[in-house]
Amino acid sequence: MKTVLTNKNISIRTRRRALECYIEPILMYGCEAWTISKQTQKKLEATEMWFLRRMLRISWTAKKTNDTVLEEAHTTRLLISKIRKRQATFFGHVMRREKLENLVTTGMLEGKRSRGKQREKLIEGLTDWLKAGKSLEAIEATKDRKKWRTMIANAVKQGT
Repeated sequence: MKTVLTNKNISIRTRRRALECYIEPILMYGCEAWTISKQTQKKLEATEMWFLRRMLRISWTAKKTNDTVLEEAHTTRLLISKIRKRQATFFGHVMRREKLENLVTTGMLEGKRSRGKQREKLIEGLTDWLKAGKSLEAIEATKDRKKWRTMIANAVKQGT
Protein backbone atom coordinates (compact mmCIF):
# COMPACT_ATOMS: atom_id res chain seq x y z
CA MET A 1 0.00 0.00 0.00
CA LYS A 2 2.97 2.33 0.45
CA THR A 3 3.36 2.81 -3.30
CA VAL A 4 -0.31 3.74 -3.67
CA LEU A 5 -0.55 5.98 -0.61
CA THR A 6 2.62 7.95 -1.41
CA ASN A 7 2.03 8.25 -5.16
CA LYS A 8 1.77 11.94 -6.06
CA ASN A 9 -0.02 11.17 -9.34
CA ILE A 10 -3.05 10.03 -7.35
CA SER A 11 -5.12 12.78 -5.73
CA ILE A 12 -4.93 13.20 -1.96
CA ARG A 13 -8.67 12.54 -1.72
CA THR A 14 -8.29 9.15 -3.40
CA ARG A 15 -5.29 8.25 -1.26
CA ARG A 16 -7.23 9.24 1.87
CA ARG A 17 -10.12 7.00 0.79
CA ALA A 18 -7.69 4.12 0.22
CA LEU A 19 -6.34 4.68 3.73
CA GLU A 20 -9.89 4.60 5.14
CA CYS A 21 -10.74 1.42 3.23
CA TYR A 22 -7.64 -0.69 3.70
CA ILE A 23 -5.72 0.47 6.77
CA GLU A 24 -8.15 2.04 9.23
CA PRO A 25 -10.28 -1.13 9.57
CA ILE A 26 -7.16 -3.06 10.59
CA LEU A 27 -6.21 -0.32 13.06
CA MET A 28 -9.70 -0.16 14.55
CA TYR A 29 -10.26 -3.92 14.82
CA GLY A 30 -11.99 -4.60 18.13
CA CYS A 31 -12.18 -0.91 19.07
CA GLU A 32 -15.73 -1.35 20.37
CA ALA A 33 -14.31 -2.86 23.57
CA TRP A 34 -11.42 -0.43 24.12
CA THR A 35 -11.29 1.98 27.02
CA ILE A 36 -9.60 5.05 25.63
CA SER A 37 -7.45 6.86 28.17
CA LYS A 38 -5.75 10.18 27.47
CA GLN A 39 -2.51 8.35 26.67
CA THR A 40 -4.25 5.99 24.23
CA GLN A 41 -6.03 8.92 22.60
CA LYS A 42 -2.71 10.72 22.07
CA LYS A 43 -1.22 7.60 20.51
CA LEU A 44 -4.18 7.19 18.15
CA GLU A 45 -4.00 10.85 17.11
CA ALA A 46 -0.24 10.51 16.55
CA THR A 47 -0.86 7.44 14.39
CA GLU A 48 -3.41 9.31 12.32
CA MET A 49 -0.98 12.18 11.79
CA TRP A 50 1.81 9.71 10.94
CA PHE A 51 -0.38 8.26 8.18
CA LEU A 52 -1.08 11.71 6.76
CA ARG A 53 2.57 12.77 6.89
CA ARG A 54 3.61 9.58 5.09
CA MET A 55 0.94 10.13 2.43
CA LEU A 56 2.11 13.70 1.84
CA ARG A 57 5.79 12.68 2.05
CA ILE A 58 6.50 15.08 4.89
CA SER A 59 9.51 14.06 6.93
CA TRP A 60 9.07 13.78 10.67
CA THR A 61 12.01 16.17 11.06
CA ALA A 62 10.32 18.81 8.90
CA LYS A 63 9.07 21.66 11.05
CA LYS A 64 5.43 21.54 9.96
CA THR A 65 2.66 21.69 12.49
CA ASN A 66 -0.15 19.16 12.54
CA ASP A 67 -2.60 21.89 11.54
CA THR A 68 -0.70 22.64 8.34
CA VAL A 69 -0.50 18.93 7.54
CA LEU A 70 -4.26 18.63 8.03
CA GLU A 71 -4.82 21.64 5.74
CA GLU A 72 -2.62 20.11 3.04
CA ALA A 73 -4.55 16.85 3.29
CA HIS A 74 -7.87 18.75 3.21
CA THR A 75 -9.15 16.84 6.23
CA THR A 76 -9.64 16.94 9.98
CA ARG A 77 -8.92 14.46 12.74
CA LEU A 78 -11.60 11.81 12.43
CA LEU A 79 -10.17 8.62 13.92
CA ILE A 80 -11.18 9.18 17.56
CA SER A 81 -14.73 10.20 16.65
CA LYS A 82 -15.08 7.12 14.39
CA ILE A 83 -13.94 4.89 17.24
CA ARG A 84 -16.27 6.56 19.73
CA LYS A 85 -19.20 6.24 17.32
CA ARG A 86 -18.54 2.52 16.87
CA GLN A 87 -18.26 2.11 20.63
CA ALA A 88 -21.54 3.94 21.21
CA THR A 89 -23.48 1.91 18.66
CA PHE A 90 -22.07 -1.34 20.08
CA PHE A 91 -22.83 -0.20 23.63
CA GLY A 92 -26.45 0.56 22.69
CA HIS A 93 -26.77 -2.88 21.12
CA VAL A 94 -25.37 -4.60 24.22
CA MET A 95 -27.56 -2.59 26.61
CA ARG A 96 -30.73 -3.45 24.71
CA ARG A 97 -29.94 -7.20 24.85
CA GLU A 98 -29.94 -7.30 28.67
CA LYS A 99 -27.79 -10.42 28.94
CA LEU A 100 -24.41 -11.25 30.50
CA GLU A 101 -22.62 -8.81 28.17
CA ASN A 102 -24.74 -6.05 29.70
CA LEU A 103 -23.42 -6.79 33.20
CA VAL A 104 -19.82 -7.03 32.03
CA THR A 105 -19.97 -3.82 30.00
CA THR A 106 -21.51 -1.72 32.76
CA GLY A 107 -19.22 -3.24 35.37
CA MET A 108 -22.11 -3.69 37.81
CA LEU A 109 -20.96 -7.01 39.22
CA GLU A 110 -21.34 -8.08 42.82
CA GLY A 111 -18.31 -8.42 45.04
CA LYS A 112 -15.49 -6.37 46.50
CA ARG A 113 -13.57 -3.76 44.60
CA SER A 114 -9.90 -4.33 43.94
CA ARG A 115 -7.29 -2.22 45.67
CA GLY A 116 -5.77 0.89 44.14
CA LYS A 117 -7.05 3.25 41.51
CA GLN A 118 -10.02 1.76 39.72
CA ARG A 119 -9.81 1.13 35.99
CA GLU A 120 -11.74 3.37 33.67
CA LYS A 121 -14.82 1.69 32.27
CA LEU A 122 -16.19 1.93 28.75
CA ILE A 123 -19.38 3.55 30.01
CA GLU A 124 -17.44 6.36 31.70
CA GLY A 125 -15.60 7.27 28.50
CA LEU A 126 -18.82 7.19 26.50
CA THR A 127 -20.77 9.37 28.93
CA ASP A 128 -17.99 11.96 28.81
CA TRP A 129 -18.03 11.89 24.99
CA LEU A 130 -21.83 11.98 24.77
CA LYS A 131 -22.02 14.64 27.49
CA ALA A 132 -24.83 12.59 29.04
CA GLY A 133 -24.13 13.60 32.63
CA LYS A 134 -24.28 10.35 34.56
CA SER A 135 -23.78 6.85 33.26
CA LEU A 136 -27.30 5.86 34.32
CA GLU A 137 -28.72 8.50 31.98
CA ALA A 138 -26.76 6.99 29.09
CA ILE A 139 -27.93 3.48 29.98
CA GLU A 140 -31.55 4.64 30.08
CA ALA A 141 -31.13 6.42 26.74
CA THR A 142 -30.09 3.15 25.08
CA LYS A 143 -33.56 1.72 25.68
CA ASP A 144 -35.02 4.24 23.21
CA ARG A 145 -33.17 3.55 19.97
CA LYS A 146 -34.17 6.82 18.28
CA LYS A 147 -33.02 8.91 21.26
CA TRP A 148 -29.73 6.98 21.44
CA ARG A 149 -29.01 7.52 17.74
CA THR A 150 -29.74 11.24 18.16
CA MET A 151 -27.30 11.44 21.09
CA ILE A 152 -24.60 9.72 19.02
CA ALA A 153 -25.21 11.98 16.00
CA ASN A 154 -24.97 15.11 18.17
CA ALA A 155 -21.72 13.90 19.76
CA VAL A 156 -20.21 13.17 16.32
CA LYS A 157 -21.14 16.67 15.10
CA GLN A 158 -19.47 18.26 18.11
CA GLY A 159 -16.30 16.19 17.65
CA THR A 160 -13.97 15.02 20.41
